[in-house]
Amino acid sequence: MKAHTEYLWFNTKRRKELVHITDSVEAAVEKSGVKEGFALVSAMHITAAVFVNDYEEGLWSDIMEWAEKVAPEKPDYRHHRTGETNADAHLKRLLLGHQVLLPITGGKLDLGPWEKVFYAEFDGQRRKRVIVKIMGE
Repeated sequence: MKAHTEYLWFNTKRRKELVHITDSVEAAVEKSGVKEGFALVSAMHITAAVFVNDYEEGLWSDIMEWAEKVAPEKPDYRHHRTGETNADAHLKRLLLGHQVLLPITGGKLDLGPWEKVFYAEFDGQRRKRVIVKIMGE
């Protein structure tokens, strides 16, 4: 079995932002030489998420608006008593998930016809990373 690890680094322009990362994950799969296996893509920060969905800007807005409704940015979270101001970002990560496991078939990501991989940042404007761990034969 082969194993390959890469890190994707981000420093978003906005505090909350979605970044399309499918091409970067595909490049890591190709570099790994794995033909049959899996790629684990995981946000390594507790205020960011990784998810799979459609590459469509209207949907991106809908996702961010939905996350804001469920976990709004507000001053009265208990977490803020520690001096932090990002409790909503932690909750949004729970909504979208911190990682995805993607199949590799024939040396390529085996995604559905509309599926793309995204990094969701909820407390950005500083350096963050995602791990891409590829395992297989």
